[in-house]
Amino acid sequence: MGITITVAIIALLVGAIAGFYGARKYMENYLRNNPPISEDMLRTMMMQMGQKPSDRKLHQMMQTMKAQAKKSGK
Repeated sequence: MGITITVAIIALLVGAIAGFYGARKYMENYLRNNPPISEDMLRTMMMQMGQKPSDRKLHQMMQTMKAQAKKSGK
């Protein structure tokens, strides 16, 4: 009876730890592939600041942000 409870507690702890790291890895990959800011959001922010953004500048900013996120993820 005591061994069953010990095994259950150990299995619960191992499952919780594995679940935490699995969920963390999944979210990192999700945010890397789907950044929380889009080109439309950047365009809106720049227009609110009084700038007229070009498509080239928006694309360049998005690429810079993706490169920065990839660099900080390593």
